[in-house]
Amino acid sequence: MNQGTEPSNSSTPRILIFGLVAVIIVLGLGLIAIVIAQAVSPTGTEQVERVDALANSNNDCVVCHRNTTPGIVDQYGHSTMAGAGVKCQDCHEVAADYPDAVEHHGTYVIGSPTTAMCETCHQQEVAQYYQSRHSLPAYVAVAGSTELSSDHLAMYEAIPEGSFAPDKSRNAIAAMEGPDMTPFTCESCHDIGAPAADGSVGQCQKCHLRHEFSLEQARKPETCNACHIGPDHPQWEIYQESPHGIAYATMGHTWNWEAEAGTLEVSDFPAPTCALCHMSGFGAQGTTHDVGDRLTWYLFAPISERRPVWQDNMVRMQGVCLECHNSEFVDDFYTAADKATERVNEWVVQSDEMMAPLKEQGLLTPAPFDEPIDFTYFELWHHWGRTAKFGVWMQGPDYSQWHGAYEVLSDLADLQEMVDQKLDAAAESTGQ
Repeated sequence: MNQGTEPSNSSTPRILIFGLVAVIIVLGLGLIAIVIAQAVSPTGTEQVERVDALANSNNDCVVCHRNTTPGIVDQYGHSTMAGAGVKCQDCHEVAADYPDAVEHHGTYVIGSPTTAMCETCHQQEVAQYYQSRHSLPAYVAVAGSTELSSDHLAMYEAIPEGSFAPDKSRNAIAAMEGPDMTPFTCESCHDIGAPAADGSVGQCQKCHLRHEFSLEQARKPETCNACHIGPDHPQWEIYQESPHGIAYATMGHTWNWEAEAGTLEVSDFPAPTCALCHMSGFGAQGTTHDVGDRLTWYLFAPISERRPVWQDNMVRMQGVCLECHNSEFVDDFYTAADKATERVNEWVVQSDEMMAPLKEQGLLTPAPFDEPIDFTYFELWHHWGRTAKFGVWMQGPDYSQWHGAYEVLSDLADLQEMVDQKLDAAAESTGQ
């Protein structure tokens, strides 16, 4: 072999060294990438290390439940309540004669803490909640008020929604479905305002899921989606198609979900969620647990009326709007939305006027929902009228139109035909 073509023995170690260095560099870069990935969440924000406040706890409940319900202990250990030193016993342990108390390993507990337990630390929040639609009015809307104690009835009628519609009868749909169905239908949402055996009202855990009690969870609109969904109150669907909902869907992963309550600013939330508009302390507005505190209309009603002190409510809601929008935009929006609300009212009044001759002539059966006209008359306002109004105020055009105004007009046409048929049949039977 020609000497000029033979490989140089002296270059071999050099090649090996270069190769080894290259491998080390690649591995090093890969390790750096892994470290960065672990330090940054998938959303691109810094991942805050979660501290387990119960990691070294020798509390009797914690020690036992680490074996029986480890998930609950883990959740509570990462909560701000555990971090503040609130023990399991503070929420669950009660006197032996406490309503619904059960004996448990030498003490007495209630499995689901009532609002009275929460009130021990959260007096202001409970007081605000007691004045809200989420308290007794939500429960009475299904169960009626006839079984309320005198104290609860007085409490109910002192709430704006209670004084507006002090209905003494049970919801007809719930009564027809019966107790086999309603725990899975009406009650699963409306029991947010159910009275408890100890006399307190409501279930805070409907919104503040146990046991982590996360600010992020309570603030995100998916929480409200549990109940505010469907043909009669599709706020979740409306929010999703609104400009605010689109901002949340596309940019919400960058928002400051764990910001301290009462201090929220536009830099934390560039667009609102359900909680931000209706409850959160934002800008100059303080935090409230009265979800009607910033509303100007009873939009849920067949014919909407202004709420008591609606001007004050409007100022509070507009205070939220003005953190992002100018006053001209906000004033124009309210003027237009008021007119749209009144227009829907006119359609519902029209349906009442259609039905009036049937009621006057006794051409309707006394039982509710036993013939098609009952359902059409009900759905006109309960489904489509309310949806149109909610769509207007929450800026969801598809729900204002095709799931709202269009359906109202369609039902008006159907209702007129049904009314005419009944009147014609009655005239024929009497020979008139």
